[in-house]
Amino acid sequence: MDYIVRATAADNQIRAFAATTRETVETARSFHNTSPVATAALGRLLTAGAMMGAMMKGEHDILTLQVKGDGPLGGITVTADSSASVKGYVQNPGVMLHANAKGKLDVGGAVGAGILNVIRDLGMKEPYNGRCELQTGEIAEDLTYYFAVSEQVPSSVGLGVLMKKDNTVRQAGGFILQLMPFAPEEVVAGLERKLADVTSVTSMLDAGMTPEQILQELLGEFGLEINDTLPTQYRCDCSRERIERALISIGRKDLLEMIDEGQPIEVDCHFCNKKYRVTVDELRELLRRSSR
Repeated sequence: MDYIVRATAADNQIRAFAATTRETVETARSFHNTSPVATAALGRLLTAGAMMGAMMKGEHDILTLQVKGDGPLGGITVTADSSASVKGYVQNPGVMLHANAKGKLDVGGAVGAGILNVIRDLGMKEPYNGRCELQTGEIAEDLTYYFAVSEQVPSSVGLGVLMKKDNTVRQAGGFILQLMPFAPEEVVAGLERKLADVTSVTSMLDAGMTPEQILQELLGEFGLEINDTLPTQYRCDCSRERIERALISIGRKDLLEMIDEGQPIEVDCHFCNKKYRVTVDELRELLRRSSR
């Protein structure tokens, strides 16, 4: 089962999250029939989204991560809630690319140059929106940069997705470490030294390390304290009611055009590819509801 560990270290001067997300990423791959490089890109962002969702406090808080690059993948969108349920999709799921110079899936090449958007809807009048330029398109480095620049929180993000020979997901997971504002210089320097020595998150996942073991490897010398664990999963909450609300929101003019064409329409959910058929009579009823 996929889950996230929340922890602290160095007398609460470091907060940490680590996740195992193989089932979550495999569910996304099967929904979207993604190529290996698209699975890796979406899987990394889903893993980050789950951990960032677990950072939120409010029951109805929603996080959206958008990667908009000029590479062949197009864009990636992930949304998460505070219970660490996530969903997401890529614009061009079938993209195939050669491995990069290190022999790894070339996520950076697939994403290209562009923008990372982080939108937090915390139930206020306006959602919080932070953005930064993509640094590498490899996702983990881009989020590390985002936390430093947009939220002024020195962080280290590691994300990994490993594929089997049949292109299903073998391992997926990651970590987010964050320094609190009052962390003294020796803690900062010690953590930097430790991170410089650590192998990649993919090698830790490949060795079968659990989230607890990953955090022990990274933070054991800093007095790691595991606070709790919570399950994470891929969950699409689309429904006929949501589809109807979306159709009403497009406006009377577009609804009238659909009705005039005299044919049923089919609405696809981006996140799970479920199809909803809406008849002309149902469109008329939506038009009537929209004019109330």
